[in-house]
Amino acid sequence: MSITGRMVFSCALLSGIPALGFSNLGVHEVTASAHSGDSVSGREIYVNTCIRCHGIDGKGALGVKLVPPPADLTSLDVQNRLDGTLFRRIHEGKPNTAMGAWKHSLSDEEIWDVLAYVRTLGFESSRQP
Repeated sequence: MSITGRMVFSCALLSGIPALGFSNLGVHEVTASAHSGDSVSGREIYVNTCIRCHGIDGKGALGVKLVPPPADLTSLDVQNRLDGTLFRRIHEGKPNTAMGAWKHSLSDEEIWDVLAYVRTLGFESSRQP
């Protein structure tokens, strides 16, 4: 490889390394982004843990007055997010909301399963008139 080729390769490599640090992607997310969960197991976990706030259909539980209100899991805003972003939200929670961190109660595999089920909520809502 010529000196110019090495310099171009080195610059490309070095510019990519800092970008990874600022991209808001952790190593865990990069490796886990290809993971797919089991929506059947995820439904069971959802019913036992998430339904209290997000409701049976994912649009929010009736009668629950949280400020801010729980995310509508069927919305395009939620459904268009990357799996890694949603995984991190479930894992770490959302500050200043009722959405707590589930990393202490659910394994990573269980969180992926819940996420797989949440994806089905978006699919089901898009089919309804």
